Order: sequence, then structure tokens, then C-alpha cells
Amino acid sequence: MVFTACENDYAPKPRGYFRIDFPEKSYQKYDQDCPYSFDFPLYSKIVPDNSAGAKPCWIDVIYPNFNGRIHLSYQRVTSRKVFDELVEDARTFAFKHTIKATAIDEGVISYPGKNVYGTFYSIDGNTASAVQFFLTDSTHHYIRGALYFNEQPRLDSIQPVIDFIKKDIDVFISSFKWKG
Repeated sequence: MVFTACENDYAPKPRGYFRIDFPEKSYQKYDQDCPYSFDFPLYSKIVPDNSAGAKPCWIDVIYPNFNGRIHLSYQRVTSRKVFDELVEDARTFAFKHTIKATAIDEGVISYPGKNVYGTFYSIDGNTASAVQFFLTDSTHHYIRGALYFNEQPRLDSIQPVIDFIKKDIDVFISSFKWKG
């Protein structure tokens, strides 16, 4: 018996994560007193941004089941200089994640029929924000979005949630319209 008891190799169990149950995809229209409208998921909720310095039409799309949010900040474009600064700010915010990012992919958004243009940044790695984007009509309106989680970024555990929410962001962008 002594010889068989010593032959068992013990290995600790690998770290595990909770199973994530994703809701069925279903959307509703956001059409309030802001100069834009879009579709957002039924399993999320929209709240106004109440942080210091928040401006009108700054909102958060909250994902309570995933402890995350898409922060949306709207700006009225008053001149070409302001427009150029907003676009450069979006790029700067996305590339601030370079230190922890393993890759930053940049994509062009173009819906000429709706006068919606922009850039989409997909940021891989243990970063504070995995997705950032901006949309504009190039003359009067600009909105920037960023996905955040209220957790320490651990890509291996939140990647399925990021992939799930990226599909919602795709619907947001494809359904986005400027009013007026």
C-alpha cells in the first residue's frame, strides 16, 4: 500500500470562470431629445451621464448582467478646427491603450446614405476599453463611444462578453441616424 499511495501525481485544478448565459439578441430604438437615434439591446438600459463635466446628450448604455457600459459622448461641431480636434482626441484615446494592448485594429465606418461616417477601434489585450469608435456627419455632429467594464481587465475571462457586445455595437452603428 505504501508504494501505490506515492505514485499518484497531484496537480491543482486550473483557474476557472463562471459560465456566462447570454440573452437572446433583441433591440429597441433610442429616440429621445438628442440629435441622434439608434437601436440598443433590450437587456441593456440607457441612463444619462451624471459625472462631473457631462454635457447634454451624454449617455451610458448599461449592461447590468455584464457589469459594463458603453459611454457615449455627443459634441456639436462648430468649426473645422473643432472637428479635427475631436477626431484626433478619439484617436489619442484609443491609442493610449498601446502600453497594454496586443493589437489595435482600426476600421472605417461609412454610411453615405445616412450621412454617417467614422472610425472603429478594436483594442486587443488587457486594456481598460476593448472597443472605441466615433461617428460624425463631418459638419455638425460628432459622437464618441467606448466600451468599459467595472472589473479589472482580464481578457481570458471577458473575451466572450466583449465578442457578444461587439455585435450590439455593430447594430448600434448600422442603425445610427442623425436627426434633421
